[in-house]
Amino acid sequence: MKTTSNIDATYIQAQSEEVVERFLTALVEQDHNVISELLHSDVLYTNVSLPTFRGGKRVAGLIKLALSSSRKLQVKNHQIVAKGNIVLTERTDIVEIGPLHIGFWVCGTFKVENGKIILWRDYFDWLNVSQGLLRGVFGIGITGLRPKI
Repeated sequence: MKTTSNIDATYIQAQSEEVVERFLTALVEQDHNVISELLHSDVLYTNVSLPTFRGGKRVAGLIKLALSSSRKLQVKNHQIVAKGNIVLTERTDIVEIGPLHIGFWVCGTFKVENGKIILWRDYFDWLNVSQGLLRGVFGIGITGLRPKI
């Protein structure tokens, strides 16, 4: 029989996973209102090995600069798992800059508090990104080489 605390924990897990899925979808759709809504005002965003950014407005602004009509993102979640308010994602991201499409593997850790992301930490492998860049360069001329979701 489930206790109240088990039911609460299950609800928090489901809510946290839903927030992260909505956030990743908003990145793909470039829905900057939803992106801003889902980022906690004190969010900490790290792409491991790159600089860390703090603050919902700052991170939302960075995303708005990074994405535009000529710079897009595709995301394919391979795995998404929540335990409490921590959500782990294993995914492929494809960054599209005009005809250049760079696909690479990413593992993400998200912490959700009160329906907002307060921690977003992505890990990736520079060799994998470099391979994706090389494939993307060749994919400009040979579209069959472009990564697909």
